[in-house]
Amino acid sequence: MDRTSLMTGIEKDWNKFLSLPISEKLPYFERDGRIYDCLFAQQLDRKSLTHIFEIADKLRTMTKKKEGMDFVNSLLSHKKAMLYFVQPSTRTFLSFLNACHILGIKTGEIRDTSTSSELKGETPEDTVRTFSSYVDMIIMRHPTPNFVEKTAWLMNKTNRPVPVINGGSGKDQHPTQAILDVYTLYRSFNSEIENKTIAMVGDLKRGRTVRSLSYLMKNYKNVKLIFISPKEFAMESDILEFLKKHNISYYETDNFEEGISQADAIYMTRIQDEHDKNGESKKVDISSFEFKQKHLDIIKKTAIIMHPLPRRSEIEISVDEDPRAMYWRQERNGMWARAALISIIFGVDHKVAALK
Repeated sequence: MDRTSLMTGIEKDWNKFLSLPISEKLPYFERDGRIYDCLFAQQLDRKSLTHIFEIADKLRTMTKKKEGMDFVNSLLSHKKAMLYFVQPSTRTFLSFLNACHILGIKTGEIRDTSTSSELKGETPEDTVRTFSSYVDMIIMRHPTPNFVEKTAWLMNKTNRPVPVINGGSGKDQHPTQAILDVYTLYRSFNSEIENKTIAMVGDLKRGRTVRSLSYLMKNYKNVKLIFISPKEFAMESDILEFLKKHNISYYETDNFEEGISQADAIYMTRIQDEHDKNGESKKVDISSFEFKQKHLDIIKKTAIIMHPLPRRSEIEISVDEDPRAMYWRQERNGMWARAALISIIFGVDHKVAALK
């Protein structure tokens, strides 16, 4: 069979797999009853999320002292990871990089395909297959929808599979961002996420962070979601259907002040204009969806303000000084949550949990 015929066959198999309901795909990305490839928020249930948070808390505490940090550094010092980030990223890249280093994992990186053999015509699929020859984990951020999932699917068909973590895939999902977002809620509300109202603001149509976070809300009882956006950037129907299926209360509005006044957590997002096709973002007035100093007086005194970052004008800089502004803590939470997830994938979480 020539290469063209082989690739055609692989594409047919992949398209067949891609069309499966997500519930049928999930076992393919597990090993020995635990998560192996982290690709979708739907892989995570209440038990697994709580376990990630408990391991993250333990890692934070242990690494405050040198002996604890030295121990944690030794857990995966025999492992290597490739950070394949061909979509612009600062926070997610550094968060994963430092999460790996906390656990002792050695890292390599590719952040520009012009420096790789893709410039010579190599397919992205062959590029990541090459990585698997040298590393024990691939952490990916890629602009092409479903490509991270396809990579994990391909790796699991090889004689040297390695786990794949989705660090952001097109406008589809960003599961580890959702994990750190829920971890921020968990820490902010003393582990009590149930019965909370969460307002999500901005470009909900193309924001993979709000999509993934919405999926995770099925794990908590009596959560209410308020989607606040211009009609052009309203949440897409697949998420709304998911919420209906799981009896999660939500409503949509373009009244920013009314929506945030009810919320326990306000999740601000920027306009995702990198997904524009004809400059459509510039045609939408978003000025009434920006959080300003004056809005601190109308939100709950116990509310928190979140943002996946980077921000533009959607949160006024002066808001940073308010104790309810959680986005810088949220960013740091990501490093610990990702370190905890990686420890679970490699099966060393029990060593962390066992330490006093």
